[in-house]
Amino acid sequence: MKIDILTLFPEMFGGPFSESIVKRAIEKKLVEINIHNLRKWAIDKHNTTDDKAFGGSPGMVLKVEPIYNALSDLKTKTSTTILLSPQGNKYDQKRAKELAKNNHLILIAGHYEGFDERIREHLIDEEISIGDYVLTGGEIPAMILTDSIVRLIPGVLGDEKSLEGETHSKPGTKKYPVYTRPEEFKGWKVPEVLLSGNHKKIEDWKKSKK
Repeated sequence: MKIDILTLFPEMFGGPFSESIVKRAIEKKLVEINIHNLRKWAIDKHNTTDDKAFGGSPGMVLKVEPIYNALSDLKTKTSTTILLSPQGNKYDQKRAKELAKNNHLILIAGHYEGFDERIREHLIDEEISIGDYVLTGGEIPAMILTDSIVRLIPGVLGDEKSLEGETHSKPGTKKYPVYTRPEEFKGWKVPEVLLSGNHKKIEDWKKSKK
């Protein structure tokens, strides 16, 4: 899979993609992640990517030309282009699984007051929101989508079965409680059934806790 991310703040992505599972996926060449500075596709000498809204409105609006130019360079016949914005469809694990089947994703991280509406109307395939709250920009949502999608790519996790019992692996699924050594700490004990060695009872207990 290939993921291209368009952003005004590429430096924000260094930490999340250089550690843990995403880093290993990149090293295994299971995913290619490219962070692009949107200013590269600006059309003036000042690399302007935003401007005031026609008709008057607080804040600045991302211009259509840089995003059009960027997508002209990056998009292919198999690309899915996603705009990260508060107005989008609510993101969930079901959508993450669907997106993990794509060959190429382009994520556009918004900023400032919003986007020129022509970007929504003509340049994207989908608009996604990660929740009903306000963030400074779309960079963190882009990181969240990338992390949640990459871990679903076959071969990324050491044990594919670990995906099956995860929280949200199926609608309404919650992970059962887990314990490790010591068996007792400050009077807090591990449930006896988990120490019994009876696999059927253990599985029944797990199912009862979901």
